[in-house]
This record gives sequence, C-alpha cells and structure tokens, in this order.
Amino acid sequence: MTIGVLKEPIPETRVSILPEHISVLKKINANILVENNSGINAFATNKKYEEAGAKIVSREEVFHNADILLSINNFQQNEITLLNSKIILGNYQPLFNHAIMETLAKNNVTVFSIDMLPRTTRAQSMDVLSSQANIAGYKSVLLAANMFPKYFPMFMTAAGSIPPAKVLILGAGVAGLQAIATARRLGAVVEVFDTRPAVKEEVMSLGAKFIEVEGAADVSKAGGYAVEQSEEFLQKQKNKIAESVAKADIIITTAQIPGKKAPVLITNDMLDTMKNGSVIIDLAAATGGNTAVTKNGEIINYNGVSIVGNSNLASSMPYDASKMYGKNIINFLQLIIDKEGKLNLNFDDDLVNGTCVVHDGKMLIS
Repeated sequence: MTIGVLKEPIPETRVSILPEHISVLKKINANILVENNSGINAFATNKKYEEAGAKIVSREEVFHNADILLSINNFQQNEITLLNSKIILGNYQPLFNHAIMETLAKNNVTVFSIDMLPRTTRAQSMDVLSSQANIAGYKSVLLAANMFPKYFPMFMTAAGSIPPAKVLILGAGVAGLQAIATARRLGAVVEVFDTRPAVKEEVMSLGAKFIEVEGAADVSKAGGYAVEQSEEFLQKQKNKIAESVAKADIIITTAQIPGKKAPVLITNDMLDTMKNGSVIIDLAAATGGNTAVTKNGEIINYNGVSIVGNSNLASSMPYDASKMYGKNIINFLQLIIDKEGKLNLNFDDDLVNGTCVVHDGKMLIS
C-alpha cells in the first residue's frame, strides 16, 4: 500500500501528516510518498520526512503512484481526472460541496471525508472537527484581543479603573468551550448562548454565564451541531441574543448546521447597537457566517465594528494543527489498512461506513 501526502494550496499552512507520524505507517508496511515541500509551512522539512522513512517526490509522482492520497482540502477540477480509481482522505465538507463529490463519483474515486466521522466515543481519536475546533476557539480569542482597542482584564490603577471586556460566545461546542476558557484566562467577563441545555454545566464550570432560552428543539442526535428550530424559539432566541450583543465588546460565533447555510444569529439591527471598536470573530464564515454581513476570508468594518470571517484559524497554528490532524488521520488509516499493509474496506464498521461518501461511482450521501 502506498500513501501519498500532497501539498495544500495557499493560504492553507497545514499538512496531512508530519514526519513523526511516518513510523506508525511503516509498522503496517505502508510506503509513504510526500510531495516536495508539502510540510514546509508546518515547519516539517523534506529532510525530516526522509529521515522518518518517506520518499520526497513531485506532485505528479504522488498522483501517479499513490493508492491513497491525503489532502486536507478539496482538489481542483483540473486534477480530479488524475484521481481515477484512487482513494482520497481529507476534510471535504461533502454536504456543502455536493457538486465536487458528484464529479469525483464520475471518476470512480473513493472518498473518505473525515469530517463526516460519526461523533461517538470510539471515534474520538479520529475526530478532526474537535481537534481543529479546539485550536480555532483558542486563536479566535487571541485574535480578538489583538484587534480590540482596550484591555481584556480589569485593572485598578492610579489613573482610574479599567472594566473587564465583555465577551459573548454563540455556541458551546469544542471551539466555544475553548474560547470560554481562553477568554476567562485573559480576564474577560463571558456570557454564552447555546441551544443545548446539556452544556450549561460545562459552561458554568469554566466561569461563564449561560444564557437560557426555553423551547429548543432536541439536538441530542445532531453530533454537536446546531439544528433547525421553530419560529417561536427563533424569536425568543433573537431577543435574548440582541440583549447580550448590545452589551458585548467581543463576540465569537461558531454555529453551523451540516449541509446547510450557517444560521444568521446577529442581524444588522443588532450590529447597529454595538459599540465602536467591538470585534466579532465568525468561525462559521465558510458556510455563510453567523452575522448578516460576514464574508469568508475578509475583515468587514460595519459602523466601527470589525467582523472577521475566518473558518480556518487552525492554519494559524500550523505545527500543532498538523500534529493533531495527522494523529486523527493515522488512527483512521489503521481502520482501512491491515497489518500487512493491504487495503481492508470494512463497510460493516460504522466509522468506515459513515466516513465514506463516494464509492464504486456512487454518491453515498444525499
């Protein structure tokens, strides 16, 4: 079995696996081809890969000789024909990129999208959404603190008292919880909104206030995502959020719904109530964003409020992000490659079956 590691397109800085992961694959008799300089932005040199037992080759050689190709992001249209009958593994958001998946199916590509992994206890060691969201939550607060024109903590000085920053976090999943912890470490006062009452205890244990809205739809089977809510609940939610938005200095938004546009939680009317100098970091920007004006990859100034659309903050910490992502990938690869280095696609395994979105020329998702 030959596994190929591809260099990611700019501005991505991560790489699918680091040199430290190679030894695990060698133990299951896999050969590793690494595209030239694919790990350079994650501080992993060609020399380190070679020392670990990988072979450095051109991109064309990876496409031609690898059985399984590792690429975090989706492939360009002009490269899809090179994937004929190959297996690819990455973070492809297939529900949102349905057209790309259809093209891959027509080229008989087998696609494992690791972001579709069932979020069960057994899957935790392979859960890229959690490992990368952890970094995003941490970096979102640091980015906001750097942009915010005031202190985060309270200060008592001879020149007067400085009140602590007020932080509002929308969504208490992995990213939201890490954002809470980071904001609290920096000394901010934190309020948190989430449609799942079950996260209240976790939020409060981190020192934040939980905003409750009654009548939420059951989200216990949504895998940590938001779900669509009733109109009555949405109105109650809107009113509660509006109250907190008006008081907030910093807002971190994280709410997404699989396969759908991210819910708009912060309207223009709410933005109009915010103070000049306030900052919003929108981690749901890739699927439309949680504010009415978010643009992915851009910083929008809305009447003195900075709105940062960034769904890929994990790339701002490329080494640790690649380290965790790579460990997730290595653990998954051991499900589909046996100890002799042969492919073993056991579709009776719920993790293999749940992650495979294209196989035998067919779409396995709707």
